[in-house]
Amino acid sequence: MTPSATLPVTTRQATPTDAALLASLAATTFRDTFGPDNTPENMVAYMSSAFGADIQAAELGDPRVTVYLAEVSGEVAGYAMLREGPAPASVGEANAVEIARLYAATRMIGAGVGATLMRRCLDEAAARGRRAVWLGVWERNPRAIAFYRRWAFEDVGSTTFDLGRDRQADRVMMRRVSGGSEGA
Repeated sequence: MTPSATLPVTTRQATPTDAALLASLAATTFRDTFGPDNTPENMVAYMSSAFGADIQAAELGDPRVTVYLAEVSGEVAGYAMLREGPAPASVGEANAVEIARLYAATRMIGAGVGATLMRRCLDEAAARGRRAVWLGVWERNPRAIAFYRRWAFEDVGSTTFDLGRDRQADRVMMRRVSGGSEGA
């Protein structure tokens, strides 16, 4: 499938029965996004610890985690994960939720999948009464950073991310949420 602005993107909340589907989608999108810039050894080490069906089932069963699947013409095209938990101090807002993952299938980049997932995450954060959302993004991923900036995210700090044996630098970005105690 190729991107097309005429195809509607729908979302639904994933359930534990989606664990195998999510594991495959998560591994594929992660490999497509980061594989070219990392060693195969580090990719395998990270992916085996993060994206198996059992791991996804546990995440889907965690009450602090909400996963949304995006679909185009009945085909899964991306996903996003919201995760409750403490935000880094640099976020400066205790009433925040993390967008832990947001990925579109490579063939669907530019088709509105990412935008639809972002809107769903922001709407959910507002419905939960959150005042902000935050995320970590690899400093060497300019496409993602530009996407988040278009959504009014600001760079507020840094953190690290261990990809296998490679400790990488991530930027921490956040934005205010409309509908919370403060507007966007």
